[in-house]
Amino acid sequence: MALELPDLPYAYDALGPYMSKETLEFHHDKHHQAYVTNGGNLLKDSPHAGKSLEDICKAAFSEGNAGLVNNVGQHYNHLHFWNWMKPNGGGKSLPGALQAAVDSDLGGYDQMRADFINAGVTQFGSGWAWLAVKDGKLAVMKTANGENPLMHGATPILGCDVWEHSYYIDYRNARPKYLEAWFDNLVNWEYVEQLHSTA
Repeated sequence: MALELPDLPYAYDALGPYMSKETLEFHHDKHHQAYVTNGGNLLKDSPHAGKSLEDICKAAFSEGNAGLVNNVGQHYNHLHFWNWMKPNGGGKSLPGALQAAVDSDLGGYDQMRADFINAGVTQFGSGWAWLAVKDGKLAVMKTANGENPLMHGATPILGCDVWEHSYYIDYRNARPKYLEAWFDNLVNWEYVEQLHSTA
């Protein structure tokens, strides 16, 4: 399949002050574009070229293909990342079915928030913090570099990019501050619920 850079679902300045126009311009236009370009080049002569993004992610990881894991994996991650955020997002008001799962599987909103932020803070180096469905239940996970829960037997429904390019312009080295601001002010819970309902 051909990899394509999507347009952002909002204006570059729509997520301020929590994520700046400059961050989105670099992150979307430069970093995500690089994953699309590099991933596309790697897929050209690959037996995985005709597969879905999800299947490419799983196959690349099982084969130990670091190039595809990091570039196609990052493309998949970012396709969702832009939709996991929205202006005036965040808040404790989750859609009903998602709230019920958070309560039963993760000990409620406050515990989930603390565990998710901790996953992002404690991910050494580059990577992601995740809310995923594994074996029918919600789980908080973290992965390195371009990996995602698909590669570890789970389905991601929320992910936060903790690569430095996601926060360094706005927060410098304060990753915990970035994660707190992101979770409390940017998360698009309706999109999370949409993914949860099909996981």
